[in-house]
Amino acid sequence: MATDSRSRPRIWADLRFVLGIVLIAGSIAGVWLVVAGARTTEPVYAAAHTLVAGQTVEAGDLVVVDVALGASAGRYLSREPLPGEAVVTRTIRSGELVPADDIVAVATVKTATVVVRTSGDVPASVVPGSVVELWSAPSLGQGEYDAPRILVADVVVAGILDEESVIAGDGMSVEISVPRSDVAGVLDAVAGGDALSIVPTRG
Repeated sequence: MATDSRSRPRIWADLRFVLGIVLIAGSIAGVWLVVAGARTTEPVYAAAHTLVAGQTVEAGDLVVVDVALGASAGRYLSREPLPGEAVVTRTIRSGELVPADDIVAVATVKTATVVVRTSGDVPASVVPGSVVELWSAPSLGQGEYDAPRILVADVVVAGILDEESVIAGDGMSVEISVPRSDVAGVLDAVAGGDALSIVPTRG
């Protein structure tokens, strides 16, 4: 009996030692897996330059970057063929990773790109991707115009086509992305010779 009473604490001590070793090994393995996961990268697309809502996207508009995204990897466009006539649904800045949900087929897009000629210079703060208001002063004929009004609010600038060559004060050609429901009104203003202006929105 004395032998049994002395051996029991030794057995418990051995079990605690083994359990401690198992816990330490598990902790080390867990840390290793976290570190290894953080170091794992995969190729996804980033914007080679600013892409604006409604713009058609081609291979040259994207660059491949290797990044560690972890659980969020599925949110971004991977190195797979783009859908035919793919367009972006929101402005994506140069270098920004491209969310997969922001690239869709052109048939599903609710905006269209239109080129307008402004009656004066465009503010220097307006760049591709800027959200602006398109104002129109309806033509009354013989160089006279009615009071200006907002023709379309929340227009996205796709590009300023002749910013390097235009004569100051002579107006500028601006490519804008507008809702399809507003395209007819914009084209009517252009055809009617209305004075069009681009006005940056706040912020």
